[in-house]
Amino acid sequence: MTENEIKLKAIAVLTGLRSGVDADYVSALLGEVTPSEFLVPAGAEPAEIGRALLDQLSGPWSALITGFVLAFEAVADAHDATEPETSTEEILQALALELASESD
Repeated sequence: MTENEIKLKAIAVLTGLRSGVDADYVSALLGEVTPSEFLVPAGAEPAEIGRALLDQLSGPWSALITGFVLAFEAVADAHDATEPETSTEEILQALALELASESD
């Protein structure tokens, strides 16, 4: 899967969530991004295996995060262009304060 296809999956996930699709569908989309098989060096030590896995996961996950960020920026720009009463930054700050006030 190409980096662009992964970014499109991120946008599809967000669109699906906002459209009320089943959580299994969203999970399936995210699952398509994660490799189902990994290559590890034969006879590798655990640390080396861990690095190999991380190397193979970091590209797809980075593209997925980039897709989420691109989608967010597009929605935030469209929201702020309407000159709303509450800006995107204020919404994010309120969310951060809410999360910070929740106990674990």
